[in-house]
Amino acid sequence: MTDVVTQTDLPAPMTRGKVRDTYDLGDHLLVVATDRISALDLVLPTGIPRKGEVLTWLSAWWFERIGEVVPHHFVSVITAENAEELVPFALPENCHGRSMLVRKAKPYAAECIMRGYISGTAWREYKRDGSVCGIALPEGLLESQRFPEPIFTPSTKADVGQHDENIDYERLEAIVGAEPANAMAKRTRAVYDYAHQVALERDIIIADTKLEYGLRNEETILIDEVLTPDSSRFWPLSEYTPGGSQPSFDKQPVRDWLSGTGWKDGDPAPDVPDDVAGATTERYLTVYKMLTGEDLPA
Repeated sequence: MTDVVTQTDLPAPMTRGKVRDTYDLGDHLLVVATDRISALDLVLPTGIPRKGEVLTWLSAWWFERIGEVVPHHFVSVITAENAEELVPFALPENCHGRSMLVRKAKPYAAECIMRGYISGTAWREYKRDGSVCGIALPEGLLESQRFPEPIFTPSTKADVGQHDENIDYERLEAIVGAEPANAMAKRTRAVYDYAHQVALERDIIIADTKLEYGLRNEETILIDEVLTPDSSRFWPLSEYTPGGSQPSFDKQPVRDWLSGTGWKDGDPAPDVPDDVAGATTERYLTVYKMLTGEDLPA
């Protein structure tokens, strides 16, 4: 599959997110990962070739490995072989390999971030306040340094075009309730600890990751995507050196390019240059192969 897909229009009720178009099939959802890309909470007009396929197949790879520990919504990737059986309408060929059938859950209005290393917004907050999301940290940490223990830093879940806001655990409890907050924190830590070890064995550091949860049959389950270059910072272990920013296998080229354009909130979204889009595709494909040991399915 080589088509760049930035929008879909299928015959079912749909909700459009920053990257995914989600269709309501009753007790299940069809989640189509487009090639849209967001940076600095801005959805850009240029698609990143094969990005949606990487998000779908890599999420599936992780879901199949964590299911015995953390309940989740994943059922199957939709392919040419199973589309007719699993989807109640004709699915365009360019949606094969980028669509997942999942169990429906009611999403919580918060996101869960587990940070194993200090980077990004956490590093900026630490330099300013000596803490991250209200969690006091030791003095003298270096940028990209590994924490003695991973820290759980939830955030609000913003609508398209708005900014997520880091929150403390008490605010998370106020948003979702005490029992769901406890389940989300414990399950996020379990997923991160497992995935971090798996990735290290493949020469990758997972510096941090964002997970989302929903309520299904009175149980808090993992939803959306899991441990992809869109939701995680992946660093090459062989090049890791604390004390500065790290090379990465995620959408950092797009973030860096957008920051360098001088774009400000309220400005029109600029087109991503071909070389930046191509570099991002290459990083996504590389991390997929490093983690799974296989090329992305054609």
